[in-house]
Amino acid sequence: MTVIHEFLTRLGSADAILVRVHSHRGSVPREAGAWMAVFAQSSVGTIGGGHLEWQASAQARAQLQGQPIESPQRFALGSSLGQCCGGDVLLRFERVSAADIARLQADLTQQQQAWPQVALFGAGHVGQALVRVLAHLPLQVHWVDSRDEVFPLPLPDTVSTEHSQPVQMAVTSLRPGTMVLVMSFSHAEDLDVVAACLTRQRAQADLAFIGLMGSRTKWASFSHRLLARGFTPAELAQVTCPIGLAGIVGKAPDVIAVSVAAQLLQVVSQRTT
Repeated sequence: MTVIHEFLTRLGSADAILVRVHSHRGSVPREAGAWMAVFAQSSVGTIGGGHLEWQASAQARAQLQGQPIESPQRFALGSSLGQCCGGDVLLRFERVSAADIARLQADLTQQQQAWPQVALFGAGHVGQALVRVLAHLPLQVHWVDSRDEVFPLPLPDTVSTEHSQPVQMAVTSLRPGTMVLVMSFSHAEDLDVVAACLTRQRAQADLAFIGLMGSRTKWASFSHRLLARGFTPAELAQVTCPIGLAGIVGKAPDVIAVSVAAQLLQVVSQRTT
């Protein structure tokens, strides 16, 4: 169950205060758009933890009990809050109920769909492990495979699937800025997907990352074949192989998944700073 699903499910039977980070200055725990839903005895989501979240939760519960609360409200993350981040956060407090579920679902889903996209080619063991990790991160995943009925169900609402035959045809419709990961069951398919990505880069230069799972030996073989197809060494340099953070050598699917997910977050960070 995703955080949004959990929030809206619980909202069906109890009112909550939706606390959102409206804006911020300086060093803060969470970015604008982060939210938590505070119920009478519990909460869903997070605005960063620590004393900021504790105080915001206390004010939200007071509002649930009928006490008027200033909104938006600015919190300075200094000694008064016991947090030395040094910035300040403007929080909005909104009482919501079952009547707001449709509106909130549309609003929160739209916010979620604006997250960076990962196109994952391959639904094997590593692909499935990677989806489990990415489901907890602020990323949209478009999962592609040439084999039908290989995607495990149920899937998080941040994951969409596509059965594509031939598989490389899915490259043309990817969202600009997509980060591509190639790890299909077939080296021939991998090669075709990488070639399609490089063809798109030649025409549009709008993919944020092209990563291929495999060894340096595999990439040497692929490089030779891609050069024979007319791609240049400069174009091949756009492909990262092996994928994952350097220094993490484990080959278990979950280890690879964590390493690759961290690498994707680095790419996102470099593009947004």
